[in-house]
Amino acid sequence: QVQLVESGGGLVQPGGSLKLSCTSSGFSLNYYSIGWFRQAPGKGFEAISCMDSSGDATHYEDFAEGRFSISRDKGKSTVSLQMSSLKPEDTAIYYCVTYLGAGRPPCTHKSQPMAPSDYDLWGPGTQVTVSS
Repeated sequence: QVQLVESGGGLVQPGGSLKLSCTSSGFSLNYYSIGWFRQAPGKGFEAISCMDSSGDATHYEDFAEGRFSISRDKGKSTVSLQMSSLKPEDTAIYYCVTYLGAGRPPCTHKSQPMAPSDYDLWGPGTQVTVSS
C-alpha cells in the first residue's frame, strides 16, 4: 500500500520556525514530483510549494516565497518544508502530496501553478498552530 506521512507539526510562536517532513511507504519519493498544500479551518486547500523529481524545478506561492523552503533528501527518500517567520495566519493542517499516475507530472517548471487535482496521493496531514 502506497502512503505518505507528514511529521514535524506543532505549536510555534509568531516569528518562529518549523520544519515539516514527509516520508513514503510502498514507493520511493525520489522519482516523483512532490508538493505541499495546507488547509486552514473553514477554508479550502491552499497550495504552498512543489518540486519536480530532479529537484531542478521548484515553485512557491507568493505568500511562501522567501519564508518557506522545499527540499528533498534522496538518500533518505524524504521531502521537507522549512518554514520561518511564521504568522498566525499560517495556522493550518499541512499536507504532503505527490503524483503517481502515468500522465504528465506536475511541477515541471517554476511558473506552473499548483492545483489539488494535480496530485493523486495525499498524506493525512500534520497540524501547525502559530500562536503566542
